[in-house]
Amino acid sequence: QVQLVESGGGLVQAGGSLRLSCAASGRTFSTRAMGWFRQAPGKERNFVATINSSGRFTHILDSVKGRFAISRDNAKSTVYLQMNSLKPEDTAVYYCAARSSISTSADENDYDYWGQGTQVTVSS
Repeated sequence: QVQLVESGGGLVQAGGSLRLSCAASGRTFSTRAMGWFRQAPGKERNFVATINSSGRFTHILDSVKGRFAISRDNAKSTVYLQMNSLKPEDTAVYYCAARSSISTSADENDYDYWGQGTQVTVSS
């Protein structure tokens, strides 16, 4: 079992930055690709970013490319989502997820473990 705990969400003005963290339990973190997804009010959950187990390969949603970055620290069993130049449309609950594979994926069905989510609200 893997438990994921997100932190770092909050209220920020448009143009501001936030850094989300997701701490994983267990000893298998370094063998798992990780992902960030988000769900805006009244909408489905969507892919944001993914990173492979070593951290060498990443894939970012086109609409946030250049503003968001995903990274990981395997020594700390933590994955991060750096969000810059935030816009009101980035407002959502952000979820961290882990998969039982070393490879990246943008498909939420490929993920086996999910965190509880952290709220990000961007005011205009």
